[in-house]
Amino acid sequence: MPPLPVLDALDGPALARIIAAYRDALRAHQEELNQLNVYPVPDGDTGTNMTLTVESVCAELGRAQRMDDVCRAVSHGSLMGARGNSGVILSQILRGLADVFRDRTTVTADDLVTALRRASDAAYQAVVRPVEGTILSVSRAAAEAAEAARADGAATLDAVLEAVVEAANDAVRRTPDQLPILKEAGVVDAGGRGFTLLVDAFLHVVDGRPLPEPEVVATPPAVAAHQRSDDVSTLRYEVMFLLAAEDRTIPALKDAWDAVGDSIVVVGGDGIWNCHVHTNDIGAAVEAGIDAGRPSNIRITDLVEQVEEEQWVREAGGPDEPPPPPRSATTAVVAVAVGEGIGRLLRSVGVHAVVAGGQSMNPSTAQILAAVDSVDADSVVVLPNNANIVSVAGQVDALTERSVAVVPTTAVVEALAALVSYDPDADLETNVRAMTEAAARVQAGEVTRAVRDSVGPNGPIVRGDWIALTGDGIRATAPSALEAAAKLVEQLTDDDSELVTVLVGADARPGDTDRLRDLVGLGCPHVELEVHEGDQPLYPYLIGVE
Repeated sequence: MPPLPVLDALDGPALARIIAAYRDALRAHQEELNQLNVYPVPDGDTGTNMTLTVESVCAELGRAQRMDDVCRAVSHGSLMGARGNSGVILSQILRGLADVFRDRTTVTADDLVTALRRASDAAYQAVVRPVEGTILSVSRAAAEAAEAARADGAATLDAVLEAVVEAANDAVRRTPDQLPILKEAGVVDAGGRGFTLLVDAFLHVVDGRPLPEPEVVATPPAVAAHQRSDDVSTLRYEVMFLLAAEDRTIPALKDAWDAVGDSIVVVGGDGIWNCHVHTNDIGAAVEAGIDAGRPSNIRITDLVEQVEEEQWVREAGGPDEPPPPPRSATTAVVAVAVGEGIGRLLRSVGVHAVVAGGQSMNPSTAQILAAVDSVDADSVVVLPNNANIVSVAGQVDALTERSVAVVPTTAVVEALAALVSYDPDADLETNVRAMTEAAARVQAGEVTRAVRDSVGPNGPIVRGDWIALTGDGIRATAPSALEAAAKLVEQLTDDDSELVTVLVGADARPGDTDRLRDLVGLGCPHVELEVHEGDQPLYPYLIGVE
């Protein structure tokens, strides 16, 4: 088969092929990028977040062919599908490219140079405190190389891209010299490496060279199971909504739902549909509706909790009536969390909607937006409960008619403290101020198991070690979850501490939890101890100290 001709310019279909190639490259390299994570914890890693962000773009693309339609899909799809910090930054890079390309019928080498600079600038502007040695540095190196190549006379797409790919790869190799934490871990920056795959996708379409092959890596089984949501034995959630959508989008919705659930019912026509599915992946079910059209009146029911509640009512001899719907509020609260117990706990202290997600799977902008739009309030506080979700949540306010503010909680225990100061009848500004102050009084930490070999402040970490960590990093390692939790409590408490909150995960051993109660009582007799069943996966103990 003769080689394909080298493209002198890009039209709409060619740009769409580049995005699809980038998605395929990220899919292939997803675990390789995840393994570059500095901390050896089960997390919504960079590879996963970048891949899911571009998956959303491809879903938005559909069959778009015109340059302006392709660029509109790239901008909107990346905004709505952004997950984690890496996904938010990548969305700004893609939107920067699209902003330059959208007014062109075809994209030339000069246009590409301009777009790479726009993309890099947009990425830097998206970050409050830019850090060198990250995807930001790599995107800037790519823009500078493109500009230098043009100044040296490069006039074709492939000539510019050759300079860009070399500079981007060099910039990735330099990231450990810019970020000491990367050098200590012996890795390069995952986001920067993911950016180079975008340049590879351009070259794949422009001159036909193959996409780079990934290294052979494997996701730890516990992480893979949680990402697939097959760590529970039944489909426990019922998702229902009305959907305003063109009739042609419904087959794709059904196919998407068929992959994540059953009991699928989609009825209607002429642009209005009533949709129902049972699933373990609430986010994917709602996001499929967003991809198809505009969901409204979203209702999510925990079928297991519903059965337990009905059984309790029958055994208590109470009236066989459904619980009253949550009352409307001046300011509502949406929180991100995973774990049946944590969900119940958050709802019991005032949260109106819980978005499924956390350490092992970061929700998209679209999923948080859907939860915000589902509540009965003009103003909404979002509690992201994970540092990697704060920036994603921050994009929601511009996408809805409601007033939305983020209280930047990085742990569920911070959210619980914030909710003590929540007043549903107060305005948004009052709630944000009070809740932020309350959350800031909490020192949060967590216990999990290392999913890869690494290096911590106290020396080497071997896969399988139990580690205690806070927002400042890894604080201790131990041979058991109990010992890691005890070390964490010891480090977080002092003479002024008043309350220790422990959320017990699904994998915690009951005997260990009882022993932890005893250890806290002996070591910190002056503090009050609260222990709640959180049922969160992968993290047997989430701990907060006030």
